Amino acid sequence: MVVGVLRLDLVLHAPLSLKEKRGQVKTLVARLRNRYPVSCAETGSHELWQRSEVSIAMVAMTEADIQRVFNHIEDDLQKDGLAELVERDCEILHYS
Repeated sequence: MVVGVLRLDLVLHAPLSLKEKRGQVKTLVARLRNRYPVSCAETGSHELWQRSEVSIAMVAMTEADIQRVFNHIEDDLQKDGLAELVERDCEILHYS
């Protein structure tokens, strides 16, 4: 069993208030949960209206499966254009 955790630090372009930011992040997190076999949540930068930290976790049989899904997620975020990826931190844990 392999567990992957991906932390993304995002700069959001559209929100003009915390209320707008929360709506956009909620939509983003829901879309990721629906499209991919992952768990995700906003885990940081809660009070900054143009920044968000989103963490994503996935369990799979191989590291390659996790990396493939994480790469698709990053590609989708860049294609949407709503947020710019500032920092990426990925951790893979192997369990036997």
